[in-house]
Amino acid sequence: MARTTERLAAGSPLLQVRDVAVEFQTIDGPVHAVEGVDLDLAAGETLAIVGESGSGKSTTAMAVIGLLPGNGKVTQGSILFEGEDLAGAPESRMRSIRGRSIGLVPQDPMSNLNPVTKIGTQIAETLLAHDLATRKDVDRKVVETLAAAGLPNAADRAKQYPHEFSGGMRQRALIAIGLACDPKLLIADEPTSALDVTVQKTILDQLERMTSERGTSVMLITHDLGLAAERASRVIVMNRGRIVEQGPARQILEDPQHPYTQALVKAAPSVAAVRLRPEVFRTTAPAAPAPDIAPAATPDGEPTEAAAEGRTDAAPAAVTAPRADEPAAPDAPGAEASAPDSIVEVEGLTKIYKVRGSKDDFAAVQDVSFSIPRGETVAIVGESGSGKTTTARMMLRVVEPTSGTIRFDGQDVAALKGRDLKLFRQRVQPIFQDPYSSLNPMFSIERIISEPLEFYKRGNAKERAARVRTLLDDVALPQTMLRRYPSELSGGQRQRVAIARALALSPDLIVCDEPVSALDVLVQDQVLTLLRDLQREYGLSYLFISHDLAVVRLISDYVCVMKDGRLVEAASSEEIFTNPRDPYTRRLLASIPGNELDIAV
Repeated sequence: MARTTERLAAGSPLLQVRDVAVEFQTIDGPVHAVEGVDLDLAAGETLAIVGESGSGKSTTAMAVIGLLPGNGKVTQGSILFEGEDLAGAPESRMRSIRGRSIGLVPQDPMSNLNPVTKIGTQIAETLLAHDLATRKDVDRKVVETLAAAGLPNAADRAKQYPHEFSGGMRQRALIAIGLACDPKLLIADEPTSALDVTVQKTILDQLERMTSERGTSVMLITHDLGLAAERASRVIVMNRGRIVEQGPARQILEDPQHPYTQALVKAAPSVAAVRLRPEVFRTTAPAAPAPDIAPAATPDGEPTEAAAEGRTDAAPAAVTAPRADEPAAPDAPGAEASAPDSIVEVEGLTKIYKVRGSKDDFAAVQDVSFSIPRGETVAIVGESGSGKTTTARMMLRVVEPTSGTIRFDGQDVAALKGRDLKLFRQRVQPIFQDPYSSLNPMFSIERIISEPLEFYKRGNAKERAARVRTLLDDVALPQTMLRRYPSELSGGQRQRVAIARALALSPDLIVCDEPVSALDVLVQDQVLTLLRDLQREYGLSYLFISHDLAVVRLISDYVCVMKDGRLVEAASSEEIFTNPRDPYTRRLLASIPGNELDIAV
């Protein structure tokens, strides 16, 4: 296609996509990933493209910036950026545009940073490549860029490697790289999927300020409809490579016309967070009181009596502490009832890390106590660095606690050895946060799911193959996935494979570390429904780690809120979401995207 050099006419959109089609060549023949896409993006506008995995939203964005895989190409249409057709631009021209005029924040923070290069160096490369800094002042600009992306202690962080960052910090580093050159258009592909709600809000507020102050346009690729409704002026809904509906954001989400859009809105927990559908609740609420979850401090910040003595014999302060305007009850609600049978009891759990080059130790988890009733879901929520994932890893005995005890079915987990430890690892299975690094890239999907069955000698080859096919059906993956490899799957598809693997041994407890953060809303809804149904049928217990409070409300019976390694509030899910006592909990709830939207589902 001929490349135009005429200047952008006054009033014309910054980006005009017309009748674009994208095709991928595969061993099974051509795959039409995008067909007949038309869209406009004005200067300073934020446009959200939503849809499930495989809908073509990310492919459309990658076509704009010229980063399609080697087997993909734009087969028709035009992509006009400032009047220049990028669909036919040579690679040398695209290299000068990428970063400088069109910035990109890719979806996966784990695989899009060079693991052997310091974070600051990776940002400096972008600035130097586009002559936006000199060797003399590049370090200063790197620190300014990291600070603008919300990273504290930016000068120190610039000297660290990606493996020293949490998932949320890595995502912020990618955002810093994408914004480093002050581009006219920023393509943000799921820019906050790895971030907790408060940091997510901070990042999105920063992007919004860029749009208004600098005139930067934003193409936001997301599966979070609440986020799209809050942050975008217009929304485009894609399904199977085509645009099925588009228009003003609030109009699309408050009054969806297309059946696919209606299904997205109905399935989105971020939109439905304060209006749970009745069928999502457990069929029978537990008659017993909340589990023995003792926060380390009261809402005022003072240690509770139970925490001070290292006990877990007190009901959570969030349940029992009376309000200032209420008389103190002689006994906590349900105090005379027997405590529910617990499959897990955690008491005084603490993890201290030695910090290299420093005399000060780092307390990742401090004096945390809670229990998990059989057949129930206890969720741990909090910002990145709050200690929730470290707690989960100690539960799995991946990380050894510094002090405290974890009892699983009455047994001290730290004391398990040999056959008992092997049995424990069968009964407690993980679902990790990152579907990119938790799957062996050299294994087929069939081998990944069957591996635990083979290791623990479950059934013969024929029975294992049948079990794998059943698990694929359970997580809504087609049988054609069996011969594929992780690199051939989307992020959401990879996470479903990880969930299928965790279910393979029919465990009693599943430790879910952000298990649906990489999934679009329809698949997310399917997986949460699957987890709930399996719990009802088999009496499974879950420890559910998440930064997505809307998802937590859908899935959890009880919620523990962590901050800076400590438990600050704990109660039933309904109490936490309707009557939060700690200011930190209230701040988390206020940060949920779409929390204030009145959208019927």
